[in-house]
Amino acid sequence: MIEKIIAFSSKNAFIVILITLLGIGWGTYALKHTPLDAIPDLSDPQVIIFTEWMGRSPDLIEDQITYPLVSAMTGAPGVTVARGYSMFGMSFVYLIFEEDTDLYWARSRTLEYLSKVRESLPEGVTPVLGPDASGVGWIFQYSLVDESGQTAIEDMRAFQDWNLRYILQAVPGVAEVASVGGYAKEYRVQVNPHALAQYGITLDMVMERVRNANRDVGGGILEMNEREYFIRGRGYLKTVADIEAIALKVSPEGQSVLVRQVATVSLAPEARRGAVDLNGKGEAVSAIVVMRYGEDVHTVIETIKATLERIEPSLPAGVSVVTTYDRSKIIERSVDTLSRKLIEEMLVVALIIVVFLWHFRSALVPIITLPIAVLFSFIPIYYFGLSLNIMSLGGIAIAIGAMVDAAIILVENAHKAMERYRASGERGNLNEILLKACQEVGRPIFFSLLVIAVGFMPIFTLEGQEGRLFKPLAFTKNFSMFFAAIIAITLAPLLIRWLFHLPKPLVLGNRGLSRVVNFFWSGTIHSEEDHPISRSLFAVYTPVLRV
Repeated sequence: MIEKIIAFSSKNAFIVILITLLGIGWGTYALKHTPLDAIPDLSDPQVIIFTEWMGRSPDLIEDQITYPLVSAMTGAPGVTVARGYSMFGMSFVYLIFEEDTDLYWARSRTLEYLSKVRESLPEGVTPVLGPDASGVGWIFQYSLVDESGQTAIEDMRAFQDWNLRYILQAVPGVAEVASVGGYAKEYRVQVNPHALAQYGITLDMVMERVRNANRDVGGGILEMNEREYFIRGRGYLKTVADIEAIALKVSPEGQSVLVRQVATVSLAPEARRGAVDLNGKGEAVSAIVVMRYGEDVHTVIETIKATLERIEPSLPAGVSVVTTYDRSKIIERSVDTLSRKLIEEMLVVALIIVVFLWHFRSALVPIITLPIAVLFSFIPIYYFGLSLNIMSLGGIAIAIGAMVDAAIILVENAHKAMERYRASGERGNLNEILLKACQEVGRPIFFSLLVIAVGFMPIFTLEGQEGRLFKPLAFTKNFSMFFAAIIAITLAPLLIRWLFHLPKPLVLGNRGLSRVVNFFWSGTIHSEEDHPISRSLFAVYTPVLRV
């Protein structure tokens, strides 16, 4: 079968070249659209349940919220670990699912079990799911800075919470934008207990009146002069004075008791548990952008930066956006470093091939087939959903040394066949001689490359973080070896047939250059002993072997 494929490929150049060009175009498309990252995502499929019950102690949170949630979620399908953390006013439950579990399936199962346990939780407590992100979803962070002093830090935090945050959350692939640092403004009503007792008002009455005053209501329709007028009551509070003017009750004398008579209303910062400092210059408003699970990190970050650049003219006076963490820089440096090393490795391999074959046309066969095989390997990488990172590209780097072996063996055997052909003095079709030479070694080199690829198969048995770390390397290594084996029995025999028949290039003027070109282009090595480097190595190796 292998011999028939070699014969078909050698005699049907148009079909082989057409398929090769289509594969090159397909591989180029896959290379441009494959996600980029620095390292593989090593995190487990995880769902976070967050519950807030402010003002309660950690032991009460543990008994009333965390323990019921962990007990209910332990029996959820696919859950391997359920961890609960209780703190003042908040509860976190981390659910770790089995490997290869679809994250959105896990989130739907979590919501299903939450509906069962919700009735056993305290009144007013509502558990919510965390963002649909992995453990390495933190991809970008920025800060709002105003060195001119025109905008206060609390106003920058308000702009971040009510404007910029929602703009970035609309970016495709963003799961959450978490604001940190600065002061979140809030209206604070500080009641006077003596005034409450004097007017006979309870604290619950104050809370209810303020809550009811902060809303819009509908009033139906009023028809006048063949027109309809929609009636509504506009009651949203906007200033401190609006809150102070809220009526709490009517005194026996018929006078309204207002909030300002029993409490002091002020605009104050919300109580906070931390702060953000930027480069030692003082407090700053910052935000962390979390990416949705399975998205292309580099594409999402570039879209975020483009969005920030687009809205820069609409920022408050004197405010600028400073990037404090950008994973795309790490990704670009990692991929560029490994890509440069891959190119250097291919150049070194090409140089060694030229030096040891001492025949430029023969060296072109592995030099041409090697990058084509590498480009073909990106096709399954793209459709398997793998990302280009230091591990996946490392698999290609490991495979390069073995990928060129097949083409080199084909070329060397073709040289041997031509040597025997010239030594015998017989006349025959040189194309048939080259074809038979390729068929002689086609089967063993094809299966030898597949056997080398099989050597990495045990990596696919790894589980957990080890599997997620090393499986991309094994995938790309096997893909590269597979396509190298295919090209060795299709494109390589055709190139041997063509390159061994190319006419010598004409060099005018420079006689020395003409000799060099003629030597590399037309020179032929008849045996290993004729090669000067091989003779030197034999001269050193043979006495040592005898000793």
